Amino acid sequence: MTLDPSRKNDANPYGGGDPYADFRDGDFGFTQLPDLADRRLGGGVIAANDEFFAQRENLLLPHRAVFDPEAFGHKGKVMDGWETRRRRGAGADTPHPEAEEHDWAVIRLGVPGIVRGVIVDTAHFRGNYPQQISIEGACARPDAGPEELLSDAVKWEEIVPRTAVRGHAANGFEVTAERRFTHLRLNQHPDGGIARLRVHGEVVPDPAWLALLGSFDLACVVNGGTVTDASDAFYSSPGNTILPGTSRKMDDGWETRRRRDKGNDWIEYRLPAQGEIRAVEVDTAYLKGNSAGWISLSVRDGESGEWTEIVPRTRLQPDTLHRLPLAAPATATAVRLDVYPDGGISRLRLHGSLTEQGSAELTRRFTELTR
Repeated sequence: MTLDPSRKNDANPYGGGDPYADFRDGDFGFTQLPDLADRRLGGGVIAANDEFFAQRENLLLPHRAVFDPEAFGHKGKVMDGWETRRRRGAGADTPHPEAEEHDWAVIRLGVPGIVRGVIVDTAHFRGNYPQQISIEGACARPDAGPEELLSDAVKWEEIVPRTAVRGHAANGFEVTAERRFTHLRLNQHPDGGIARLRVHGEVVPDPAWLALLGSFDLACVVNGGTVTDASDAFYSSPGNTILPGTSRKMDDGWETRRRRDKGNDWIEYRLPAQGEIRAVEVDTAYLKGNSAGWISLSVRDGESGEWTEIVPRTRLQPDTLHRLPLAAPATATAVRLDVYPDGGISRLRLHGSLTEQGSAELTRRFTELTR
């Protein structure tokens, strides 16, 4: 059988066994950054022109797409993703859609920021994925509705040009636009299915909102805190420690592998700007036989500053919230959490506020990125 060149990116039909055995993954450096569209951060798919076979909301589910070869419904194969019907032309003489006709979905980012890379995951869409995709970004009110976003009042900027994608694969795209975005529009040309969308980037919080809050969690990702490095992420990501809310299960925190040497594990964080920390919370919720034994906390002000310990080595209890007031406020741009000897924590919270210098720096950056 001669292969149609337009089908060169198809995956093989499912042949049984592990459906991910032939998944075409990739190594993308930007995936170390937080997912700005994470449903746990408030991300949502707020509009789509079609979702006949599979719902648009599936795009942002946190777990990998699931495939059940026996699952069929009244509309056909049940797929864990967003899947539209097959586009047709205007009539029998023109059965194919026009080149500009395509399907789309509008995504609200959970936290606005600079997009550094996007993963368009077509897992299990082997022959029914879109031939090409493109992505646009916009900066609008975070609570803007579909009518406003689809009106001429909102200007969309192309951040991923129309590009071919592969079926049953992680399709990664680096983004170079130095802009703060609140919404994305994912276009599939002309139709098909996409399992998941991941939008990795740098959170850029609104300094006016942080000023109104006064005291807030300087480490939390929604306020611009970021994990910059960690010694280990074997069981679960260190980025979980700065998610909002409380952990709901063991892998919703950070857990390292078991150490067999005399070292210790650690995480380093960057604050949204220079801040003044007044109190610390370390939570070990759901980590019982595998929580860290002790922790210490150090801070640094500026890239060339020295690390200074602000919380000495302190015993932790499993599955417990520990509140640690500081004897004196600590000024910092970066924080290091050391755990001894290994194990995990579920959340770290650094309560405080931006300094006058930090507020000015964040305001300048915010203004530059929203012009």
